[in-house]
Amino acid sequence: MGRHRLKLLIIVAILPLLAFSVHKYYISLTQVEYVKEKESLQIISRYFIDDLEFVLEKKYSKTKFQLNTDFEIDSVDNYFKKYLTKNLLFTVNNTPYPFNYIGKEYEDDIVYFYLEISSLDSIASLEIKNTALFKYFPDQQNIIKTKIQNKHTSFYLNKQKDKGLLKF
Repeated sequence: MGRHRLKLLIIVAILPLLAFSVHKYYISLTQVEYVKEKESLQIISRYFIDDLEFVLEKKYSKTKFQLNTDFEIDSVDNYFKKYLTKNLLFTVNNTPYPFNYIGKEYEDDIVYFYLEISSLDSIASLEIKNTALFKYFPDQQNIIKTKIQNKHTSFYLNKQKDKGLLKF
């Protein structure tokens, strides 16, 4: 009976640790840099492939995405651009600016999106709204890191606070 209790105690002690270690984190990272010489905001936005695949299949239910595989659909960039355009918004100097979708790149389990906003001769304020993945992942956090006029800033966005405003 003593040996049985010891096994039970070990299982009870280790089980919460195992449950915690397999916990899924819902996070994205968007880096924004203003390049004065090119008068542009250069943006790299990263998402976990499986999270994005899940959300796109929910949103566009008739399409199977299978990202970063031989079965990825040819029109996937159109879906990416459409999704990001609705969920990643930039307002510069109180004016909304659409971004140019440059492309994407896969690395391990992450997809990198390369975006750019051109023809910005100066930046006095920048508002970034990122609602990507919030609808299906309530614990999603979208981290924003900026480098503008040699000033580095970071902030976290979530379902309750989905945008941040910077003034220079």
